Amino acid sequence: MTTDAALRRTPLYPEHLQLGARMVPFAGYEMPIQYAGIVAEHRAVREAAGLFDLSHMGEFHFDGPGALAAVDRLVSSDIAGLEVGQARYGLLCNEGGTIVDDVIVYRTAADHVLMVVNAANIAKDEAHVRKHLPKEVAFADRSAGTALIAIQGPRAADILAKVAGGSVAALQPFGVKSTRAAGAEATIARTGYTGEDGFEVFVDNADAVQVWQALLVAGRGDALVPVGLGARDTLRLEARFSLYGNDIDETTGPIEAGLGWTCKLDKDFVGRDAVAKQKADGPKRRIVGLVVEGGVARHGHDVTSEGKVVGRVTSGTFGPTVAQNIALAYVPTELSKVGTALAVRIRDKDVPATVVKTPFYRRAI
Repeated sequence: MTTDAALRRTPLYPEHLQLGARMVPFAGYEMPIQYAGIVAEHRAVREAAGLFDLSHMGEFHFDGPGALAAVDRLVSSDIAGLEVGQARYGLLCNEGGTIVDDVIVYRTAADHVLMVVNAANIAKDEAHVRKHLPKEVAFADRSAGTALIAIQGPRAADILAKVAGGSVAALQPFGVKSTRAAGAEATIARTGYTGEDGFEVFVDNADAVQVWQALLVAGRGDALVPVGLGARDTLRLEARFSLYGNDIDETTGPIEAGLGWTCKLDKDFVGRDAVAKQKADGPKRRIVGLVVEGGVARHGHDVTSEGKVVGRVTSGTFGPTVAQNIALAYVPTELSKVGTALAVRIRDKDVPATVVKTPFYRRAI
């Protein structure tokens, strides 16, 4: 059992306290859940910009002439096809074809690959990676020494350009480059987890405070606000991004989780044959989006059909932008069609819910 005394802190912990954040345990860290309020922070990201401390995330580095091919063998998506300066989302799967973690892989140089993994999975992922990694590829876990700051929202590019130069605004989605930000060496990628345009900035721990403060100053005229994990969750759920530990884990496969698009089945990767079989057989259950009428569904709530339990909610919230109670849930495939009438059991009452198309929110481009 994790105790507060055992919780780790990111280099930005004092900044969060100074900004009045409410801190909570998360993935072994003491992290900000909110500053001004979840709904206000959510809307700020949709309408202007928000600043996130994601320094609890893990950073794995792979070096050597065989690094790209080795990571391509580890990850379900097309990593071998990445050019220098490109990134891609994918899955680490086990031999049984279930999901060890979801990751983003960045090719930052010809023979160097960066992989960002979920905070709670760092130790597990390292063991998995080392098990499958050729000896000639150098591996380093630099999670403890790396800070990750995300700036997300329609004004993110303009604000970041003030501290990192105008060239960052020219980065394509899922582009990555090495540059300087607020005087610090940084790796900047046009990636995020909110459904908005935005960037993620990797810097050494020692430089985290100066970059964080510089961005807050640069964003004063653009309504930039610090954002906690609470709004990060409502933002990602509206955009229908999976949360590891809720929507996906080692009991779920990519096909039933709606992540088959991340699996390049015409190449070899760990778990490929099992995933191909899942696709050929068809899943017995599928994750679906639900709109719930009259209550907020939460993780673990039962999904019912005609009074019988048929599934379970994996994520649920009130979506401030879509102004609806939304959820993700696994249900039998025959009940997964858009428009199917179901219910979510909330406080012993079956509340009507309807299967809907996802994402719940898609930004205008």
